[in-house]
Amino acid sequence: MTIPVYFIVTRDIVLLDLAGPSEVFRSANLFAPGTFAQHYCGPADELETGFAGLYLSRLEPLPARLPANALVVLAGQIGSGPDWQDPQICAVVDWLARGLPEGCTLISVCAGALLAARAGLLYGRECTSHHTCLAKLAELDPTVRVLDNRIFVEDGNLYTSAGITAGIDLALHLVARVCGPQIASATARHMVVYLRRAGQDPALSPWLEGRNHVHPAVHRVQDAILREPAADWSAANLADMAHTSARHLNRLFTEHAGCTPMDYLYRIRLTLAGELIRETRLSLEQVAERAGFGSAHHLRRVWRRHAPNTPGALRAGAH
Repeated sequence: MTIPVYFIVTRDIVLLDLAGPSEVFRSANLFAPGTFAQHYCGPADELETGFAGLYLSRLEPLPARLPANALVVLAGQIGSGPDWQDPQICAVVDWLARGLPEGCTLISVCAGALLAARAGLLYGRECTSHHTCLAKLAELDPTVRVLDNRIFVEDGNLYTSAGITAGIDLALHLVARVCGPQIASATARHMVVYLRRAGQDPALSPWLEGRNHVHPAVHRVQDAILREPAADWSAANLADMAHTSARHLNRLFTEHAGCTPMDYLYRIRLTLAGELIRETRLSLEQVAERAGFGSAHHLRRVWRRHAPNTPGALRAGAH
């Protein structure tokens, strides 16, 4: 299913607020073709950006109707925030104030949250923005719960992010929600950016842990393990894939991923086993085979070293 993404462009827009998330969705399409269809819309077909003399042109008009599964992205403006007397800003606020269809997701980057607040779309919600905008946000709508020191905040179908590059973090989070963590990880690696999490969000999934580095040999081994967790991996053939010795690969993994290659392999296999236990009725022997363990006994032995509960308790809690 294709998800339409509508970037709402205003005069004096912060270019990275627009280009950062846009590049995330474009890059995600390299690994999940056709997932995101991007549109750039505004109150005029040409607008000057925050860089004097640099214009964005041939913009689409603000859509009269939005698809129910649309993502609507509001970017920030340079300076002290939107000029509420500007007719083009007023046109965007009026368009937003008409409301978004049920099922639409509203995303703001940096000071874009101010446009949403002015339009009444943040009423009673949790949100964040650039640290210089937090007081203005609370002033525009005293009902909002403004959270500071957060990369981004999720409240139902509302996602708000802090300054500028936090829009990239939020877009990667959305790619993970839509396409899965492996596509988000591949997208982040393609863009050579770190995958981060919001301040109070749960820890990263094991599918993403140990990927906040740029070492190509370590990524090559991790990618191979993720593609086939149950393959007959050994320290020697993982080292061959990295074109190095097993001892040197251990050092590289410890330095860049925070664990050894075999520890990483077992984490991934345990994660896969946990998903099979929760989501299927396979016997523990079948789960062990599909996840790459030699036997149910082997799975239990590794499980005891890494997990606080038992496979049986996990299955009981899932049903």
